[in-house]
Amino acid sequence: MWLENKNIHLNRPSKKLDQKKYKPFRISKDIGLRAFQLELSKGWMIHNIFNKDLLTRCNKPQFKEQYVEPAPPLTIINEKEEYEVEEV
Repeated sequence: MWLENKNIHLNRPSKKLDQKKYKPFRISKDIGLRAFQLELSKGWMIHNIFNKDLLTRCNKPQFKEQYVEPAPPLTIINEKEEYEVEEV
């Protein structure tokens, strides 16, 4: 399931430039009628239960041009995100 970025505050410099949806997560548990527990990555320091309205079903790409390589996992050092740049 894709997770909408609504009400999620991460250490990004601008909300406007942030992703609209965060990577596909697996649902680990169905809680009640409208809430789900997601399997979040270790670097995420937020609660892992979300309302159904914030989740969107993940569909596989129909064409090879639609496939996007997944982003590398975040490295958090001294409470700040750090990236390794291969080429500029």
